[in-house]
Amino acid sequence: MSPDAHTAGPRAGRREWTAFGVLMLPLLLVSMDVSILYFAIPSISEDLRPGATQQLWILDMYSFVLAGLLITMGALGDRVGRRRVLLAGAGLFGAASVAAAYAHSPGALIGARALLGVGGACLMPSTLALIRNLFRDAKQRSTAVTLWTMVMATGISFGPVVSGALLEHFWWGSVFLINLPAMALLLVLAPLLLPEFRTEARGKFDVLSAFLSLAALLPVIHGIKELAKHGYETLPPLGITAGLAIGVLFVRRQARLPHPMVDLALVRRPAYGGSVLVNLLAMAATVGFAVFITQYLQAVLGKSPFEAALWSLVPTVGVMLAAPTGAVLARRVDRSYVMGGGFLVSAAGFAWLTQVRTDSALGWVLVACSVYAAGLVTAMTLANELALGAAPPERAGAAAAVLESGQELGGALGMAILGSIGAAVYGHDMTGAAGAGRETLGGATAVAGHLPAVAAESLLVAAREAFTHGMGYAAAGAGVLMGCAAAASFALLRDAREERAAEVLAG
Repeated sequence: MSPDAHTAGPRAGRREWTAFGVLMLPLLLVSMDVSILYFAIPSISEDLRPGATQQLWILDMYSFVLAGLLITMGALGDRVGRRRVLLAGAGLFGAASVAAAYAHSPGALIGARALLGVGGACLMPSTLALIRNLFRDAKQRSTAVTLWTMVMATGISFGPVVSGALLEHFWWGSVFLINLPAMALLLVLAPLLLPEFRTEARGKFDVLSAFLSLAALLPVIHGIKELAKHGYETLPPLGITAGLAIGVLFVRRQARLPHPMVDLALVRRPAYGGSVLVNLLAMAATVGFAVFITQYLQAVLGKSPFEAALWSLVPTVGVMLAAPTGAVLARRVDRSYVMGGGFLVSAAGFAWLTQVRTDSALGWVLVACSVYAAGLVTAMTLANELALGAAPPERAGAAAAVLESGQELGGALGMAILGSIGAAVYGHDMTGAAGAGRETLGGATAVAGHLPAVAAESLLVAAREAFTHGMGYAAAGAGVLMGCAAAASFALLRDAREERAAEVLAG
């Protein structure tokens, strides 16, 4: 019998589902802000004229601050109240959106993006943790977490499309002002619909632990991203090493505190720790491979950026069909088998993509992307629900934050690992090219612009073939990651289901 049969609680009604709908608005916008600047950067560069380093910080500052503060804000919500932190995040996110929209210098925009990251770190763990309070019935909670995961994935995909559509008619600041109506609605409705929740045994908020978590995560994620973008340099590995060392100090401190920010006993439980692990691997494959598909659609198939963004939405159709199906199946079959099967389906999709060539039909490529996305998001949805269900209600905020921090770290690792694989294959195939043409497809395109027509075409053909060859190897790497996630699901999470069922029956 499924353990969910023993975890039924009072069923949520119209009020709870309306409150859930209100929560999905900020989640959609926070996830969109990760990718919404992709089309706006040229307009921002023309208006504010940032340097190369400033432009990178405009793009990355949001995700860095978001990742670094997730654990702190999740733990803070458990102590002072999740609704209170949610409302504070909504207010800050709205104010920072206005500041970003009307920034008159690169520094001001970078600062506003940092504030957006702080607001997003308040919002994201609170939205997932409040699901634990709104839905006591396990089946309803499963449905809610399925929708939460789909909204988060959809937001990241919709970011470029929304920004492209807005920039057709408005100036670049409009990509930030779109946040305001949803944040205003949240500020009005959340106090009316959402219950407040805080743990009774709160203890004193540990400022040192908050500092250590930030100091550990930021240099690790920044260093990994720098290695992915620029290859090996001296500073990024030093930053990663320093971050890991601080991470050890953070873990040792949590083990000694009576009310830790991160419950290490929870992390050691297979139901939770295993879910964090497979989610990390899933995000590594998703984020690490996304950059290849984007470049393939634009630089190989010749689609405009906006066309590429629209076509990239096609796999979300498969996700919308597969994720609810997986949730229903998990009520009849052990969840670990459904999750492992989802990861194996995703691995099959990546294996399909290893066969993509420069002249492959667009539909053939998009179907392969739909297969890997459907399997992957189905498994991630079940992992999110299992992790949230394994956490005690009073620790749900910190538990959600650790889960989301793992996803951020996984995304950075995926960019580094798969990006390095693709770059190595491209460089090997382009050994005879000169200068920047030997390093990236974008570099080859720039070099071709200064060559005679025949030589330029020859270089571009070779570069596109080399890039597609590298993308195939990156897809193989992503498939291996999915195989590891499937193995972890079968090995760790099957036992976690049995352990959780025994605990519920004993309690």
